[in-house]
Amino acid sequence: MRRISVLGATGSIGTNTLDLLARRRDDFRIIALTGGRNIELLAAQARQFGAELAVTAHDDEYNALKAALAGSGVEVASGAAALREAGARRADWVMSAIVGAAGLAPGLAALEQGACLALANKESLVTAGALIKATARKNGARILPVDSEHSAVFQALVGEDMEAVERIVITASGGAFRDWPAEKLAEATLEQAMTHPNWDMGARITIDSASMFNKALEVIETREFFAIEPERIEVLVHPQSLVHALVGFRDGALMAHLGAPDMRHAIGYALNWPERAELPVARLDLAAIGALEFRRPDEARFPALRLAREVMAAGGLAGAVFNAAKEAALDAFMAREIGFLDMARVVEEVLARGVPALENGHDGATMTLDKVAAADHMGRMAAREIIGAGRITGAR
Repeated sequence: MRRISVLGATGSIGTNTLDLLARRRDDFRIIALTGGRNIELLAAQARQFGAELAVTAHDDEYNALKAALAGSGVEVASGAAALREAGARRADWVMSAIVGAAGLAPGLAALEQGACLALANKESLVTAGALIKATARKNGARILPVDSEHSAVFQALVGEDMEAVERIVITASGGAFRDWPAEKLAEATLEQAMTHPNWDMGARITIDSASMFNKALEVIETREFFAIEPERIEVLVHPQSLVHALVGFRDGALMAHLGAPDMRHAIGYALNWPERAELPVARLDLAAIGALEFRRPDEARFPALRLAREVMAAGGLAGAVFNAAKEAALDAFMAREIGFLDMARVVEEVLARGVPALENGHDGATMTLDKVAAADHMGRMAAREIIGAGRITGAR
């Protein structure tokens, strides 16, 4: 029986993971579940699966979680240290699905105890790719991709030599505003940005999809995960969200991964790797689909992609600053303090201020969690200063 922990159990990835685990209860034992403020759901999950530990990220929710799990025998904890403890609990397989930079430390803790880390938290590789990979190597741990695009690339590379890879193409739905005239984007509201045409995701990632910041993070993650030069990573807008990624080889062949827009495929692949198991996902009817559409992204319209390439060129702690500024700008947009297009303007201005130096950062030798946290803090403070100064005033 495999020991399983799910970090971020109450979000979209977490609930889909538990949906798959519930279908094979005799194969898995749940060690730790973590969540945010959805205490009712977290407590129900912990009771359903008989988890050893349930953690809320928020200390002010501790009493509510404790009361909801009274008499269950489930251990209860709260706060950032408890999240890290959840990752450190001995497990064979850990789903890292906490949203944002908050997922880095618990994921590192899981790698330090040698677990197989199913990585849905793209910010871990964006902010601290060198540290994540060095930690995995040191502890004999395995990292498996759960983002649909990176899972698709990973699957397309089975049995292949990376030396034969010419390019990697990841696809983007284009988000809520893919068909909007560029001149209308400044008027986009929070409610409009929170509507995704294809995927059922949380609010933050849905907005990131609309701005293409989600895809910008995934471009950086592709470089980190597959050790491929940034100039060989391409993005295509694919409105149907059926082709998740393509790998191009030096003989001109393109290997594409197709599937329904259902995260249970990528989750299930990581859960069952290196084998495949039957999954409850829709099977594509290509004749009914008829045609697949692709477009080149407009980087003037979506500056996040250009900024991602600047971050990869800078290296070191640039990814931590970039992600922190993005998260702070997203917070401000969701609080209606700035407009939709202002998010990219804030991030660009933060990056223009420069990032902390990190000698030899790409090999993980000098990158530490403390240095990443300091860069994260700097990026957030700079973004808030820019927003607070009132130069960005396009709130909707």
